[in-house]
Amino acid sequence: MSAAPSAKSSAAARLVETGLRNYWYPIAPSYHVHQAPVGLTRLGERIVVWRDSAGKAHALEDRCPHRGARLSLGWNLGDRVACSYHGVEVAADGRVTCVPAAQNTTLEGRHCVRSYPCLERHGAIFAWFGDALHPDPAPLTLPDEVASDRWTHILCTAHWRCNYGYAIDNVMDPMHGTYLHAISHSMASGDKTAVMRTTKTETGLLFEKEGQRDINFDWVEFGDTGALWLRLQIPYGKSAGPGGSFAIIGLVTPVDAESCRVFFWRCRKVEGWQRDVWRFLYRARLEGLHWHVLEQDRVVLETMPKDARDRELLYQHDTGLSRVRRIIRRKAEAQVDACARAGVGEFASG
Repeated sequence: MSAAPSAKSSAAARLVETGLRNYWYPIAPSYHVHQAPVGLTRLGERIVVWRDSAGKAHALEDRCPHRGARLSLGWNLGDRVACSYHGVEVAADGRVTCVPAAQNTTLEGRHCVRSYPCLERHGAIFAWFGDALHPDPAPLTLPDEVASDRWTHILCTAHWRCNYGYAIDNVMDPMHGTYLHAISHSMASGDKTAVMRTTKTETGLLFEKEGQRDINFDWVEFGDTGALWLRLQIPYGKSAGPGGSFAIIGLVTPVDAESCRVFFWRCRKVEGWQRDVWRFLYRARLEGLHWHVLEQDRVVLETMPKDARDRELLYQHDTGLSRVRRIIRRKAEAQVDACARAGVGEFASG
């Protein structure tokens, strides 16, 4: 009879299933959040997001400390939100500022609700999910394709009903392009047989087909720079507009153990008037085709059984995704161990 899993291993498994802590995650595209509070679930945690009078995004645990009602059902008061149930007001730092129904309550002035540091970049709102040892965020550095003014990008995002790990596996698998996307406008070329190799980089690893570049979806890079991201390039001809290869920067944010939100920035290295030309061509001719490719991925992943990873038989083409799985598992174990040694107990801060 096998031994029951330890508390540490169970906590690490939970992190692997719902998302590592101590990273920035995109939680919503910028256009999803206006004045009214928005309720989200990310990394298995309920969050309320809103903008203050200056347009800055804030995020709190979506829970009123009075009776537990969702703050996202309440009102935006600028630098704070008010619960619709009894009007309790909570500031962006998680401190209760007012209990209008009563005087001199012990609630006022207390930090009762978890606050998530936020920043807004590249058309998305990011939140820091730190554990109890890392409440303050690390710097966030993303690839030049989204961070440099020499590139332009368009964000597409979608909800996928599969564990976030399946979405990462999918991008870490260049070989599927010549099969699943064989009739795609951008991935119809390339060999259907390849030998793969893995190379370490300063921020992660590169996984690629040997002897094949600039033909198809030939390589993918996994990076760790305050967020976990994926980068790939697909060669495009002049008919698709100005600029070099078409690049994709992807980040996957867990919603819970069974669903995720994917964020894919479609990028091309163009400046000046050519930037406007490419963006027009993308919206007019390419966007629908790209959504078709993403739908092919989504359908395959969503129809896989939940225990697919427990029954799979991997081979050489799967080395990249296996390495990334191992990295995530080891980071989860290290986070749990660090909190246990510090006597914190639970891996997530409250």
